[in-house]
Amino acid sequence: MKLEDCFYIGYITKTKGLKGEVQIYFEFSDYEDLELDSVFIEINGKLIPYFTAASKLHTNSTGYFYFEDIDTVEKAEKLIRKKIYLPNSKKPEREEGDFYYEDLVGYTVKDEQAGELGEITEVLEYPQQFIAVVPYKFREVMFPLNDDIIVSIDEETSVLEVKLPEGLIDIYVNE
Repeated sequence: MKLEDCFYIGYITKTKGLKGEVQIYFEFSDYEDLELDSVFIEINGKLIPYFTAASKLHTNSTGYFYFEDIDTVEKAEKLIRKKIYLPNSKKPEREEGDFYYEDLVGYTVKDEQAGELGEITEVLEYPQQFIAVVPYKFREVMFPLNDDIIVSIDEETSVLEVKLPEGLIDIYVNE
């Protein structure tokens, strides 16, 4: 399985107990809808399949998992901080009209004051908010995605119009 044939869902945060149980933190927003009977774990740049023996999902974007052949804490510790993927064929279908902040990757950002900033290269999800990352004047500018900042989203032209707080761009550019 190749990385481009998969989508990222989260990573292993820690072990639990002595029998190989691990905690997964999901960065995929609809993780409850995922089919998790098997996953791919990225190890040394390769995707290795792991089959789920048992799992329990929690409401705080985490879940506890036992994988086949991972039956000791020592084996489980080798998986900590490893990224987890699923094949694109297992990606849940969206309802028509659904739009997620992650969909803004590739959109051109236009600020009311500074004008065109560039293209969003990444959308990071933090517990309290989503953050857009835009390369601007050879620096990485980051700003929150929320109703106070977003003026409009034009899906046809892939343009995100924003009103960034005064001085925010200066923090990144005038270091």
